[in-house]
Order: sequence, then structure tokens, then C-alpha cells
Amino acid sequence: MRLAIICKVLGLLLMLFSISLLPPIGVAFWYGDQGHWTFLLAFAITLITGLLLWYPTHDLQRELRTREGFLITALFWLVLALFGALPFIFFGATELSLVDAFFEALSGLTTTGASVLVNLDELPRSLLYYRQQLHWLGGIGIVVIAVAILPMLGVGGMQLYRAETPGPLKDSKLTPRITQTAKALFLIYLSLTVACGLAYWLAGMTLFDAVGHAYATVAIGGFSTHDASIGHYDSPLILIICMVFMVLSGMNFALHFIAWHGRSLRQYFTDPECAFYLRLLLVGSAITIAYLYLTDTYSAGGSLLHGSFALITSLTTTGFLTADHSTWPPGLDLFIFLSAFVGGCAGSTAGGLKVIRVLLIVKQGLGEIRRLIHPNAIQPLKIGERTVSNRVVEAVWGFFAVYLVAYLVLCQLLLATGLDFTTAFTAVGACINNFGPGMGEVAVHYGDLNTPAKWILCVAMLLGRLEVFTLLVLFTPMFWRR
Repeated sequence: MRLAIICKVLGLLLMLFSISLLPPIGVAFWYGDQGHWTFLLAFAITLITGLLLWYPTHDLQRELRTREGFLITALFWLVLALFGALPFIFFGATELSLVDAFFEALSGLTTTGASVLVNLDELPRSLLYYRQQLHWLGGIGIVVIAVAILPMLGVGGMQLYRAETPGPLKDSKLTPRITQTAKALFLIYLSLTVACGLAYWLAGMTLFDAVGHAYATVAIGGFSTHDASIGHYDSPLILIICMVFMVLSGMNFALHFIAWHGRSLRQYFTDPECAFYLRLLLVGSAITIAYLYLTDTYSAGGSLLHGSFALITSLTTTGFLTADHSTWPPGLDLFIFLSAFVGGCAGSTAGGLKVIRVLLIVKQGLGEIRRLIHPNAIQPLKIGERTVSNRVVEAVWGFFAVYLVAYLVLCQLLLATGLDFTTAFTAVGACINNFGPGMGEVAVHYGDLNTPAKWILCVAMLLGRLEVFTLLVLFTPMFWRR
């Protein structure tokens, strides 16, 4: 393992991240709060640290190895969350401890949306903007953005891209060169953000809230600038806009690129993963709507609006809220929560298992049932017209098994800290799926949890963001062998 090249990349990425601390300074001046000194201090510390890591090795011209790419990816999310926590620590309005500040920053960057903060409506605008911006940076992945620059500085980016991009189909590229791929992803992401922000603004949000909620919506994050989340606006139009962009952001960004490049929507309906994703949304929404209507929780219109929104925000792992789900009919809140385990499509900003994995598991299960009836039949597993190799199927089942083991271990650790089962089970699920709201003590916020529980949930958020294996591989002896 070459520490020099790792320090160079981490230093460069820290310097890039320091730039993100400048916009909140402008927001502080514009709205007249005292946050500019806080962010200026955090900017200076981050920039100087990055410079100290980068400068001694800036002349080093080496290609990243795969192992170094994985290590840098995991290290950078930790380092980024640590430096991203500085404004929360320095800001007198929050008075957060180290664990709370780290939890909030990591939750923002991993687009989990689990918050320890309360009384959001009273917090300074610069800090609220910064929380939303953390979502936006984490959504596309700071590493994927950076690979457009790294090759020009003598550091290859493909290893980082493979480690960062979610889903089992990591090696497919939109364009022949990795820098072009990163730029294509970023432009799609930026375009969706601008369109979402404009739609929110035209629907009645203030410009500040429109930008902040566009960051959170397209990043599939869930942070809001209000305690009542997006339900603060009590606007059906805003909820409809939110649903549209949550669905779009939960799709594979490669499909958006192909649809834009080919000027056709056909790809969305012919792609097996996307088609399955849309069917899950429709069926899940129908069940939720019917449940609410038949139990007289809402009128027909209210059931349609709140039921579909609740299912979409959960299945895409966004985590926005319009109502307290614990007051809904028994069982429905659990059904909505469990839908977050599916998550969005591979190559999207969503969390969860990913739709392509769920589709493969379902097809494999049905195939095993058919083999019981026709034991001698040869029936290859197909996704659309493509035959899926046994290696991919094994990888998916391996991921699912490790995911379950990690889930159970983390849940047991949380129970050991004194939490009740409902809180522990849903808190781990909400964090490892990068969803946000859970049940029990974490239905609204995570501020009342004990310190060990918060550190455990930080691990869960990292596991979810890095899709388990990217983080766990660092703890295997073979990874460190020459």
C-alpha cells in the first residue's frame, strides 16, 4: 500500500471539499446571521489540512491500484464527515458534541437524512443551507465528481469510480473515457437539481427552501429546512413535484443519459430494472392508498396523495415526511418502512439493496421452484434479453447474505446499548438503507439516542453508502498482504 499516493489524493479531495464551505458564507451575509466566521474557520482548517497532505507528494505521478481505490473511498467518507462536522461543532446555535456533529455530517453526505437536530425553523439559514448542500455533494458522490479532475493530475480514476458507483453492474460506462463519464453523470445530476428547484419555486416555496429541498430531493436525502419536513407546506402541488423527482432520481442515471442522448423515453420502459422499479412503485402505492382509504384514515383524495407519497419516499429511500406514520393503521407503517429495503435502481442516488438485486433474487427463487417441477430442464437466468452469469448471481446472493449478517450484528449491538427492539431494528434499517426516519424513538429524530448507539449507526450509514463489501474488505487480512 503506497501511503504517498493515498495522502496526495486525500489532500486534493479535502481541498476540493473546502470550496463547498464558501457558499454558506455568502448565505450568512445575505441573511445577516453570524455563520460566516464559523464557515470561514472550517474552510481554513480544511484547506490547510488538505494542502499539508497534498503538497509533499504533489509531483508524484502514479496510477491508483484497485486496493488503494477502495481504501481512499472508505477513508475519504470518514475524513469528509469529520471535516464536514466542523461547522456543527463551531456553531453556537447547535452546541453539538463530536458524535452528534459527526453523525449529522455523515448522515448528510451519505444521503441518509437521519438527524440529531431539532427546532430547525429556529436555526440560522447558513447552517440549514449547509445541511442541504451536504446531501447534494453526497448524492452524486464526491469521488465520482473528482475523477473528472484526477487523471489530469496524474492519478487514474477508474478504481475510484468502481468503488463508489452503487449496484452490481459497476463496470458499465456511459462514455469511453472515465472523465467523460463523470462529467455526464454530473451534468445529469445538475440538470435534475435545477429543474426540481425551479418547479418548487414556481409551486410556492421561497427560493431558499426551493434550493434546499431540490438538493435533498435529487440526492434522495430527506433533510428539510423545517421541523415538519416537506409537510410544512401543506401543498398537494409541492408533494406531486417531489414525487416526480424522487422517482426520477431513484432511476439509474445511465438511463437518463441514454434517454437524453437518444431523445427517446423508450429506454425507461424496456430496461428490465427500471420497469420492475416502476411496477413496485405502482403496486406498493396501490396497497398503501387502499389501506388508508378502507380504514377511513383519509378521504379518497387524501389517501391517493399521502399514500403514494409515503410509499415513494420510502422505496426510493428519500425519507421526507408529510404525516406521523405511527398514527396510521397498524401494520401500514411497517409495510412502508420495509419498502425502503428494496431501494432505488443501481446507478442512482438511492440506498437500499437496489432493485436489480431484488429482481435477480426473485427470478432466482422462481427458477428454483421451476427446477423442483422440472429437475432436468436447463433454464438460464435472464434479465430482459441478457443471460446473467452464475458469477453475478453468486455475487448478489453473497451481498445479500453479508448484508443480513451485518444488519443482525448491528441490531444486536444497538440492543446491547439499552434500546428497545422496535427502535433498534428500525434505526439500523433506516441507516444501513440510507433512508432516515425509523420507528419508536427514532421516528422523528435521533438526538435522544445514547452515544454508543450513534457511533454504531454511523457504521451502518457507511456500510449502506459503500454497499457493505467496499468497507468490509478493508478488515480482511488478504487486503493488506502484498
